[in-house]
Amino acid sequence: MKETGYDQSTISQLIHTKWAGKTVHFVQETDSTNNWAKDLAKAGAPHGTLAVAEFQTAGKGRLGRSWKAEEGSSVMMSLVLKPDFSPECAPMLTLVMGLSIAQAVEMLGIPVSIKWPNDVVVSRKKICGILTEMALEGSSVRYVVIGVGINVNTEEFPREIQDKATSLLLETGHAYDRNQLIAYMMERFEENYDKFMQTQNMEKLLDSYDALLANKEQPVRVLDSREPYEGIAHGINENGGLIVEKDNGCTVCVRAGEVSVRGLYSYV
Repeated sequence: MKETGYDQSTISQLIHTKWAGKTVHFVQETDSTNNWAKDLAKAGAPHGTLAVAEFQTAGKGRLGRSWKAEEGSSVMMSLVLKPDFSPECAPMLTLVMGLSIAQAVEMLGIPVSIKWPNDVVVSRKKICGILTEMALEGSSVRYVVIGVGINVNTEEFPREIQDKATSLLLETGHAYDRNQLIAYMMERFEENYDKFMQTQNMEKLLDSYDALLANKEQPVRVLDSREPYEGIAHGINENGGLIVEKDNGCTVCVRAGEVSVRGLYSYV
C-alpha cells in the first residue's frame, strides 16, 4: 500500500467521519504538531481539527522525552478537541487514542497490542507515542490537544533503541500509505470518543482496550519512585488505571502519569 502523495487533499479525501479530522491542516515542517495545534485551537479551530506535518524539529513525548523522525517515514499529527468535561477526564483520552491507533493498525492486517498506558506495540516493540495536553479557563477545559507519532516506514533506528522501537515497515517488509492510516485512526477515534463521552470514562471501551492490552495477565514491574514492586496486570478500570495484583496478594490501581510499568523480562 504505497503512497501516491502525502498532503492535505489526499488525507481529507480518505477521511469519512462526522467531525474527527474533517478539517485538516498540513505543513512540510513545524517545530511540534502539538504546539501548532494549540495555536490553531487558540485561534478558534473547531473540535476535531487535525494538524499533520511531514517533519517536526522539536516533538515531545510523555515525561518530556524528545520525539524526532525522518522525513517521509512517520505519521506526525495532533488532534484538537473541545470537550465539555471536567479536567480529570483529559488523561483518559490518551488511552482512547491509543486504542484507536491500535485498531487502525489492525485494519492494515498487522497484529498489534497496547502497552499501558499509551504505547502501541508490534512484535513487543514500540511503534507509537502519544502526548495529551490541556488548556484551562478557570476550572473549565478550553481545549485538549492529542499529539501522535507513529513509526510507519522507518527503515532503521539508533542502536540504543533497536530493542524497544520498530516500524510497520520493519516488522512486515511492506511500506504503508500514511494517508490511509490517518483516515482509519480518525474513524476509530470518532467512534471511541463518542462512546467515551457517554459516560466520560472508559466504561464502554473496557473490553476493546483489554482485548489489545499486551500486559494483561502478565507479570509486570511497577517503577514507583517510592518503592518499585512486581505483580500481575489484570486490565484497566473505568478511569483508565492499570489493575495490578501485587506478589503479596494486595490489588492496587496504578494511575498513568505517576509511575511507569515494564514487563518483568522485557520492555513489554
